[in-house]
Amino acid sequence: MFATIYLPNFYLQAAIRHQPELRAKPVALIEEQEKKPVIIQLNEAAEQAGIRKGMTPSQALARSLQVTIKGRAHTQEKSIQEMLLHYAFTLSPFVEATESGICTIQFTDNRNLRAKVARVIEQLAECESTAQAGIAPTPDTSLLIAHLARPVLRVESPKEFLALLPIEILARSFPDYW
Repeated sequence: MFATIYLPNFYLQAAIRHQPELRAKPVALIEEQEKKPVIIQLNEAAEQAGIRKGMTPSQALARSLQVTIKGRAHTQEKSIQEMLLHYAFTLSPFVEATESGICTIQFTDNRNLRAKVARVIEQLAECESTAQAGIAPTPDTSLLIAHLARPVLRVESPKEFLALLPIEILARSFPDYW
């Protein structure tokens, strides 16, 4: 079995990690190093205010004067990624840093997987990081399920589970691939 631990809006989480007062307010994230910075991630409050990825900061402010525009916090991103890997390695020696804010774990002992993974999700929450995890027989399926989990979801028969999902779920879960 495999588990994928996924930190949604990883870059945004890193940027506001030590500012909990911003979590309920509209926040958008830009890459300040770009010639023309555009929003690369945003929270739900910013989405509800009409802000979208790809907008410039001025376009976002035109939609909502309450939006906070933050730049990426590369040092914080590295710190959270290291923390994610640290906790993943408490589950198994077979861990892959899949990409920023995502790691995949292979298990040789499948007993109590859901409880073990849920414990890691709780530990990340104690470190002010929101995470969710999917557990499935293949790494690709565990990644998809991690996007749908709230906070941990285990699927034994992915074929049956995935057959019931509307295609829109894929577009919402993987917007960068569509």
